[in-house]
Amino acid sequence: MHRAGVPFLAGTDAAPGVYIMPGFSLHDELANFVEAGFTPMESLQTATSGPAKFLGLENNYGSVQAGKIADLVLLSANPLDDIHNTKKITAVIVNGRLFDRPALDRILKQVESAAKRNGAQAGVNPKTAATSTVFSRTNRTANTPERQP
Repeated sequence: MHRAGVPFLAGTDAAPGVYIMPGFSLHDELANFVEAGFTPMESLQTATSGPAKFLGLENNYGSVQAGKIADLVLLSANPLDDIHNTKKITAVIVNGRLFDRPALDRILKQVESAAKRNGAQAGVNPKTAATSTVFSRTNRTANTPERQP
C-alpha cells in the first residue's frame, strides 16, 4: 500500500488503557514503519506533515516554519540516521512552554508514581501488566478487524 502511494498516519486505533502508553508507543510505531519499509523521513511524516495534510491544516501545522503553530521535540541524535533516536529527547516545547530534560524526568516520575498508586488500587500486578504489554505489542493478530472493540 505504501509503495502504491496510500498515505499513512501514526496513531492507534486501540481503546485507552489497552497497554498503549501515549508518547512511548509512538516511538515503537515509528520504528515499525521503518521495519515495514518506510524511510525514517517517511515514518516521521506519518506523525507530522501527514496528519496536518489529512486534516487540511497544512497551512498552520505539520512543519517547522515561520508563522506556523508547532509543538517540538528536540533530540540529541538525528532520527534520519536511526529512527530509534526519537527516544533521545533533550527537551519538548508545548504551547510555547519549554520542558528541559530535568523537567521531563520530574513529570515522568510523577506519572510513574500515580500509575503505581492507581495500579495498586485496581489490584494490577505491575509484573503481569509489563508481560501483557510486551505480548500485546508482539501479538500480530491483536489488530485484526474481528478483534477490535
